[in-house]
Amino acid sequence: MLLNKPNSPVLLFEHTTVNDFIVAEARLNAEATLNSLSLEMIGILSDALARWAVRDELVALVITSAGERAFCAGGDIQALYYAMLNNHQTGKAVDEYPYRFFEHEYRLNYRLHTYPKPVVAIGHGVVMGGGLGIFSAADYRVVTERSRIAMPEITIGLFPDAGATWLLKNMDLPFATFLGLTGSPMNSSDAMLVGLGTHCVACADRHTVVEKMMSAEWRGEFDHDRLVLDDLLENMPSGQIPASQLDVVPATLDVTGSLAEVSARIEALKGSSDWIDRGITAMQRGCPTSIGIVVEQLQRGCSMSLAETFRMEVTIATHCSENPDFLEGVRALIIEKDNQPRWQFEELANLPLSYVESHFVEPWPRNPLHDLENN
Repeated sequence: MLLNKPNSPVLLFEHTTVNDFIVAEARLNAEATLNSLSLEMIGILSDALARWAVRDELVALVITSAGERAFCAGGDIQALYYAMLNNHQTGKAVDEYPYRFFEHEYRLNYRLHTYPKPVVAIGHGVVMGGGLGIFSAADYRVVTERSRIAMPEITIGLFPDAGATWLLKNMDLPFATFLGLTGSPMNSSDAMLVGLGTHCVACADRHTVVEKMMSAEWRGEFDHDRLVLDDLLENMPSGQIPASQLDVVPATLDVTGSLAEVSARIEALKGSSDWIDRGITAMQRGCPTSIGIVVEQLQRGCSMSLAETFRMEVTIATHCSENPDFLEGVRALIIEKDNQPRWQFEELANLPLSYVESHFVEPWPRNPLHDLENN
């Protein structure tokens, strides 16, 4: 049963199972923008999650997407750009959209990470940025042979956010560092290799996941119902899974030391594969400040709790929205598309460590996400 209007950017469904429990479905429904998250979409999802969390008869949540091209390609970057541009041109924060967007997005991601019902996300097609934030927060992260998952923020002067610190923290550090610094896209095999994907389902069968959940025998008991989902997903056809690209990155890659040393060791992998070479090129053309942020982010995140990583990310994102590189990166790659970003520090060698570290200093008396654990 559809609960809201059919033209809503997020469609909300409640499906009745064979034994009268409820499976909820939230379908991202902005196909023209590759289901990119707007503040409105975040609000719809957040309100629905709050209502569903307290329903005893609701046994699971599935997050799906409209269209064939993408689960979600990220945040509504154009809305962010024009709000930031207004603030930069005015010289002060006259448009609160970037601050509200990041705070509400991170609250949504944290709620998904800590949700009291099992969450299934079907990450078909493009899964990036804010879309990866939603996908990686689910308990069951289903990929298909056409999944294309990436953290390409370094190319626009941002950093892997929306919970990516927690995602990267739980990967082997060489993989996490390579993916964070190059933005290289993962296929389904890569996602399974690093523990991001939990199950692979054939593209043609992904729409039947909800149908099979409706036919399952639920009890409304968390442990039992998790076993039901495990069995259901493990017995679905996986399709023609592509070979891993990421396994070329050596598990012994040394990613300690200075920024220059870390980037040099990644550059030394050149020639290992075309996929590796494209990633190295993206890193070399990317924002030096972002390289510094990612390395620092990985180092700090390894000892943080989930809530602490989100508070760190909203701090970094706030600085990025106020500093010039994020605005410039979006202009060059997305708005004007001249692909000639003029970074504040053109060379990594000229990047002051103090400037990188300033992105981790909270600019408010109290972090906007100070109360995450209480909600």
